[in-house]
Amino acid sequence: MIRKVTNAAAAEGLPLAVYGTIIHSVTPQDVEILENGLLVVGKDGKITSLDKDVQPSQIDEFLSRYGLDRSSPSVKVLERGQFLIPGFIDTHNHAPQWTQRGTGRGKEIMEWLNKTTFPHEARFEDPEYARKTYAACVDGFLKQGVTTASYYGSLHGEATKILADICLEKGQRAFVGKCNMNRNAPDYYRDASAEESIRVTEEFIAYAREIDPEASLVTPILTPRFAVACDADVLSGLGKIAAKNPDLPIQTHFNETVQEMEITKSLFPEFEYEADLYEHFGLLNRRSILAHCIYMNEYEMGRLKTLDCGVAHCPVSNTTSGNFGTAPVREYLRRGIKVGLGTDSGGGYSSSIIDAMRQAFVVSKAKAWATEGREPALTHNEMFYLATLGGAKVCCLEDKVGTFAVGKEFDALEIRTIGKDAGVITMVEDIDTTVDMFEKFIMTGDDRNIARVYVKGRCVKS
Repeated sequence: MIRKVTNAAAAEGLPLAVYGTIIHSVTPQDVEILENGLLVVGKDGKITSLDKDVQPSQIDEFLSRYGLDRSSPSVKVLERGQFLIPGFIDTHNHAPQWTQRGTGRGKEIMEWLNKTTFPHEARFEDPEYARKTYAACVDGFLKQGVTTASYYGSLHGEATKILADICLEKGQRAFVGKCNMNRNAPDYYRDASAEESIRVTEEFIAYAREIDPEASLVTPILTPRFAVACDADVLSGLGKIAAKNPDLPIQTHFNETVQEMEITKSLFPEFEYEADLYEHFGLLNRRSILAHCIYMNEYEMGRLKTLDCGVAHCPVSNTTSGNFGTAPVREYLRRGIKVGLGTDSGGGYSSSIIDAMRQAFVVSKAKAWATEGREPALTHNEMFYLATLGGAKVCCLEDKVGTFAVGKEFDALEIRTIGKDAGVITMVEDIDTTVDMFEKFIMTGDDRNIARVYVKGRCVKS
């Protein structure tokens, strides 16, 4: 049965115009700051114009060109200490783990899965539990400025449909996947067979396409948990689906821990590297989002670059779970490999992309020390790129979101750094420049500084 799902955010009025400071990445190293920008969003939620250096005395003249005036409630003039940035993109996220964040610290991956995660995810067999938890999850991520999320669901088809429903209802752009896993998990939490795993996956894909035929917000994504949990029949079946559906993204865990890599090698001894394994099954291409990618050699980095795969860098979980992993992000950027940030919420204790940016910086400092400076630490601009345009590229959405280029859909955050509701961000002083305020937000801000969240031009948090 197909449930009728509507996007509740669609009631928000458009067109929309924003005047003031507008900030976005143009390259991994370069951020463009428009002090007097005027951005106009059309009724379709796409950016129709971005005018630079519009002086305050010219606002009315420019607005009239688009049939707007300053008195319209859809015209927003930002004050000092306020600015607009693209929405955050979370490239790796476990929606069922919303209520287990911060638990099971210090356990090796298989112990953590079996003792903490699998018992919890099994609860999503109950649709009511799934509905309550996923509603809180999506609300929580929107509150923190995550306009796009790549979600792993549980293995349950019905619960995954509920997650897709909620993302559409609440107006979040999302990749949603039924998690495939038919071995190396408890009997109570695994797919009964490879055939069932593939059948439920195909049913979910059909459902997601029915409720959002244009994939305007919700896109189904193939989601083998990792090779440890999937036998060759499951991987082969998913590869066949991928071949028949070139629009479907793919996500899995990749070279996450030494333990995971050793088990994978024992299960698939015919493959020297995980890259060869996933490529063999048709699951490694430009649509692939590979989480973690910590232990990478020259060969595998070469395959990721050649196949144009994306890396979901998850610095919080990489450094606070069973191991301390420092992914070679500087090397990814140097080679032109697509890389963005993931909260790995559940495995990561924090659901904040702002926290992920900061931890990415910390991890890069550790990497710089370990390599004696051969892999320099990330800059402030690069951290911001990973959270926005970098993530868009990983998700193959750079033609839709990630910057404020004309023609893209308006996914944006209105940031405030001054005022009684600004939280505990570093105090903004009269002498501070826009660059100063921007850095203070990235390094000391939180969700209280995110005043509004827009997806496709519609406000989903105010």
